Amino acid sequence: MQSIFSKAEELKNSPQRAALCIVVATKGSTPRKEGSKMIVFADGTIYGSIGGGSVEKKVTEKTVELIAQGKPAKCSFNLEDDLGMHCGGFMEVYIEPINPSQKLFIFGAGHIGKALARYAREFDFSVTVFDPREGIFADPEFAAYTCIGKDYFEAIGEAVFDENTYIVIVTPKHSYDEEVLVKVARKPHAYVGMVGSTRKVEQARKRFLEEDLLTTEEIDKIDMPVGIKFQAQTPQEIAISILAKLIDVRNSILNNNS
Repeated sequence: MQSIFSKAEELKNSPQRAALCIVVATKGSTPRKEGSKMIVFADGTIYGSIGGGSVEKKVTEKTVELIAQGKPAKCSFNLEDDLGMHCGGFMEVYIEPINPSQKLFIFGAGHIGKALARYAREFDFSVTVFDPREGIFADPEFAAYTCIGKDYFEAIGEAVFDENTYIVIVTPKHSYDEEVLVKVARKPHAYVGMVGSTRKVEQARKRFLEEDLLTTEEIDKIDMPVGIKFQAQTPQEIAISILAKLIDVRNSILNNNS
């Protein structure tokens, strides 16, 4: 059987919602002792065990509630008074939701994309960089990320998008930016943004509507020009403005789910 911790790590890269439960204190007679662990999924199924019976059922029910809230908690269970178990013991269980890793797809491995990948990794984004240019990933720094050197559109067809996917488009050509955006805008995602000047963005918006590529509603959900608005000038500063926006969106989603 796979270890609880390796299973939890696997779940961070999965869209499944779950929580890790650890018995942190016991007193008297209890089914299992401190350190016992199990994972509870949002549908109430479990992986591992903290002893079975009424206490496990109660912990599972409480964990499902906490998964929906997205917040950790330490819960106490009096096995006789609360659960009617004759062993008369006491258990304290720490429950922590396993939030799936936010996937960051960066289209374009130039100066901005490279800086954004570096910074985003420090803030727990799982980074994938897409760029078909030959030799673009030669810098050893790119070894820390998943790098896809295929044609943008072929790569989009093979990539897995979900509600935890953040998309940033910073390719070397305006035409690539717009075509990539059209391809990804209707994929499942938490966020999508495209780099560009105000003029470029207005031209793109007009073309999307005139050519019936995207609807007004779809366009309004796109962050363009990408990032938090401040006087960013260097690629590193622009990357910081984009990262700030990603963090803002991520935290807003977590707060709304709590």
